[in-house]
Amino acid sequence: MSENTVALKKLAVLGSTGSIGRQTLEIVRALPDHFRVLGLAAGDNLALLERQVREFQPELVSCRSGREKLSPGSYRFASLEEIAAYPDVDIVVIATSGKTGLNPALAAIRANKKIALSNKEPLVMAGEIILAEMKNSQGWILPVDSEHSAIWQCLNGEALKPARLILTASGGPFLRSLPAQLAEVTVDQALKHPSWNMGRKVTIDSATLMNKGLEVIEAHWLFDMPYDKIDILIHPQSIVHSMIELVDGSIKAQLSQPDMRLPIQYALSYPDRLPNATLPRLDWTRVGSLVFEPPDYDRFPCLKLALEAGRRGGTYPAVLCAADEVAVELFLNRRLPFNGIAALIEQVLGRHQNVDHPELPDILAADAWAREQAYQLSEEVNPCRS
Repeated sequence: MSENTVALKKLAVLGSTGSIGRQTLEIVRALPDHFRVLGLAAGDNLALLERQVREFQPELVSCRSGREKLSPGSYRFASLEEIAAYPDVDIVVIATSGKTGLNPALAAIRANKKIALSNKEPLVMAGEIILAEMKNSQGWILPVDSEHSAIWQCLNGEALKPARLILTASGGPFLRSLPAQLAEVTVDQALKHPSWNMGRKVTIDSATLMNKGLEVIEAHWLFDMPYDKIDILIHPQSIVHSMIELVDGSIKAQLSQPDMRLPIQYALSYPDRLPNATLPRLDWTRVGSLVFEPPDYDRFPCLKLALEAGRRGGTYPAVLCAADEVAVELFLNRRLPFNGIAALIEQVLGRHQNVDHPELPDILAADAWAREQAYQLSEEVNPCRS
């Protein structure tokens, strides 16, 4: 497509007030001739949602509560699923947190939409179901996570399936911390990620490396790769976002500054690349050395738990996600120590009776069960701290 030809793409942004949602709207703001927002959905940040509605003038709006506090306009309120399946929408950006994105993702697939997916849980919880739905749909997933976007970009132009996927991880703020130090980690410390600007839940998952385990499960479904062909490398500089090993042993990597607007824009503009002066450029004179090392599973037990749940399959990944959501919530509310996150998740997984090849009701039941178990166990595993 020539630069003079503008194909206006119409977007629905679910999770518009979160980190990925806000950065998506930055892309729209920078490229108004290429993108228009038809739907906005948020949680409880009504003040920001109000400003977004005034600026982008969507046709559909959703919020978790307090809709009466929003100023009236030409929009109408709709559910997440209705926005995701809205006929005029071309791309649904799912930037919600936790299981909230599962039903909208299924609605978008059934409506033959392109899905710019940053929400990990839909594929982790229900990858088998989502892929089965996609076989009967023209909808498809455009990865937004920097790691999956990197693999996707590296796969472009390759006719043969790669021999191996290599996901990189920064290691988070506690890469060199000793186990005894992790027991004393504060919420403020855990929220200071060295490379990325993300939402609170994802930032904590990055600090425990749970996010990397979830990304391996995602990659398994997205790229149809067995778990033993997906590796993880710690890369503190966060310049190489992931790599693929080709059948002849060659390696392809995608590199850039750690800025989520880059993979977001690529998902929205695909198959084109658009110039955007607001995006950062990599200065090789300042990069220095690039370091890679294997992950320490003893220091980061959440990573090991996630990989085990992925390999077990069935309803284990749904239980993993639900228990992690509860554990992170308890930690952020200072009701669970940092190292109690993994302990609580392990306890819940240990009590679970797996369902192989689950249907959606099985997954939702496992999710509800795991949340209840996690809350019940939280006081037993790690009593509340004042």
